[in-house]
Amino acid sequence: MTYGFLPQCLYGTNTSPVGDIIYKKPYEDRRMQKKKNLYKKSKYYRQRQKKIRQICMAAGGVLLLVVLILIVRGCAGKAKSVNSSNVNNATDEKTTGSALSSDNEKNDSSFADGTKQTAESSSDSSDSSSDSESSDTVSTKSKHDTPVTLTINVVGDCTLGTDEAFDYSTSLNAYFENYGKEYFLQNVKSIFEADDLTIANNEGTFTDSSSREDKTFAFKAPASFAGIYSSSSVEAVNTANNHSHDYGEQSFQDTMDALDAQGIVHFGYDETAVMDIKGVKVGLVGIYELYDHLEREQQLKDNIAKVKEDGAELIIVIFHWGNEKETVPDSNQTTLGHLAIDLGADLVCGHHPHVLQGIEEYKGKNIVYSLGNFCFGGNSAPSDMDSMIFQQTFTISNDGVKADNVTNIIPCSISSVYGYNNYQPTPAEGDEKTRIMEKIQERSSWIGISVSASISRIRRWDSAS
Repeated sequence: MTYGFLPQCLYGTNTSPVGDIIYKKPYEDRRMQKKKNLYKKSKYYRQRQKKIRQICMAAGGVLLLVVLILIVRGCAGKAKSVNSSNVNNATDEKTTGSALSSDNEKNDSSFADGTKQTAESSSDSSDSSSDSESSDTVSTKSKHDTPVTLTINVVGDCTLGTDEAFDYSTSLNAYFENYGKEYFLQNVKSIFEADDLTIANNEGTFTDSSSREDKTFAFKAPASFAGIYSSSSVEAVNTANNHSHDYGEQSFQDTMDALDAQGIVHFGYDETAVMDIKGVKVGLVGIYELYDHLEREQQLKDNIAKVKEDGAELIIVIFHWGNEKETVPDSNQTTLGHLAIDLGADLVCGHHPHVLQGIEEYKGKNIVYSLGNFCFGGNSAPSDMDSMIFQQTFTISNDGVKADNVTNIIPCSISSVYGYNNYQPTPAEGDEKTRIMEKIQERSSWIGISVSASISRIRRWDSAS
């Protein structure tokens, strides 16, 4: 009777809890496995797997790129280190470009990787810095172990053009058309070629502009006339004068472009120049004084300071100053001339009076107050045609510019013929040479300086020829 009450599981039914465990679970597992297999075969699954592979590939690519960048940067760093070392070594041998200030050289030392080490660094680095500094110091001091001599010629007003109101047939422009650019300075070319630097005052414009300023005289010529300088070994010109803008600002820029095209260094106003000549840096400053007079003191200070910062070892200051036809410099000239020397100039030369003025020796340095005209297209028949080439040979050593420099005066006429100006400056000879030399001596004495003191070291051109 009790058999009727046996658990139904013994009969194999699916209603028993035990039966669910025994029979239902394997069935569900198979069903889930089937679903998984179907899922794996589905489009979504394939797309998802593809996307995962793409992400993995992209991540691998990025990782590879990072590794390559690190490798390249490491190689570049090594190359930079080598290049920086080469540049530092080459800098010691260079004679051009801007000079590093001595304070920076003392406080900082450059390493091969381009970084700088200050005095606050570790002791090991400080030792390296000291070695570098010592190397720089030795290099600087040994620059002029063998004294270097530079011969420099300076001439006065070069007006390489004409006023449109002048008779063209007798103008400098007509001579250029008839004889060419080499005609004008052919009688002094050998003197200029034998020196290291020739400086002139470019008093006029090289332009085609027709916008003439409202003034008594205005001078211009085509740009090709700048070739007069380059064909005759004139290397640098002052542009700070009262005829540099005769046809407006455009004419001034045209003039700069014409000079640049001929390779002529120009300086004046706020433009300075530093030229490398035989390993010596020569600073050039040009000051226009005529209307501002002593108000130009600050410009003079700033410009001399600038060429010093640019490494100038020898400084020449050119002034456009004074009064026309006056044979004695005025107080503005002497004040500014002395100031230039006080500030570090080694030579001061001037022009504008159109006549010769005397020479003053101040603190062992020469001030040539007026060089007069030279290649002068401003007048076809001037009453005074006396001129000169002021020539000075400087000696530069580790101690700077030596005091015992040789100074020469080469008396000249602005014309190679008597009675009119043919725009061909020529060294004077015989009695004319003596006369011009005596004029310079006399006018030097008028400055209040004895002739023997001011030009005792001046050697006449005839003694050198």
